[in-house]
Amino acid sequence: MPEPDLQDVRYERDGSVARVTIDRPERRNAMSFAVMRSLRDAFAHARSDPDVRVVVLTGAGDRAFCAGADLGGIADASASEAHDARGLLPELFRELWELGKPTIARVRGYALAGGFGLALACDLVVASDDAVFGTPEIDVGLWPYMISVPLLRALSPKQALELMMTGRRVGAEEGARLGFVNRVVPVDALDATVDELASTLAAKSPLIMRWGRDSFYRVLDMSSGDALAYLQSMLTITSHSEDAAEGVAAFAEKRAPKWTGR
Repeated sequence: MPEPDLQDVRYERDGSVARVTIDRPERRNAMSFAVMRSLRDAFAHARSDPDVRVVVLTGAGDRAFCAGADLGGIADASASEAHDARGLLPELFRELWELGKPTIARVRGYALAGGFGLALACDLVVASDDAVFGTPEIDVGLWPYMISVPLLRALSPKQALELMMTGRRVGAEEGARLGFVNRVVPVDALDATVDELASTLAAKSPLIMRWGRDSFYRVLDMSSGDALAYLQSMLTITSHSEDAAEGVAAFAEKRAPKWTGR
């Protein structure tokens, strides 16, 4: 498939892993409207490419994953344009959750405001030990409205509210203790750790990964009763797939499974 035409975002595929990089290191990878549109295009491309099984999201350089929205760019827009464009960030969150393929946030340096939300909208967060997370909006007379949902999906309500009310910054180790960082590694081990995790995920059945991942996000918004009924149906559907039969056979025969995605 031809690579998407993007602005300030790089898209690269290595085997079954696509890497999406916000490429504005001079602005600490802050998200302009163009960047958010390009990220949407990049995720859509990864979703439609059958050869992509995992998506890694990161920022260029060593200073920031993403420092949030480009406030200068927003200030230059009209009120109506800015209101409409602010809808791009929640669309990014939805598209990450609905991608159908595992996503990994590779975080080095700052992940602040919308950048914090973008990292938490990924399935897994791998951070270097110099990573810094936070919601500084309150300090400039704003509130982190748009990232409230990914924060509440990754932290307890009181932990999320404390960060939003104080604006304090959190290091990677504390992020792991709070539960929103999956792995903390030294800077020189960041890429190898992300690559190993991506390879592990890419080796799973793409069908079962998609169904299971979709189910995980779907039940977050359901009542317990509705969720259990839905999951029971999904278990029945999954058990009749070719990949489930192959997985059971491979286990019994003590060999690696050969997934067909059916």
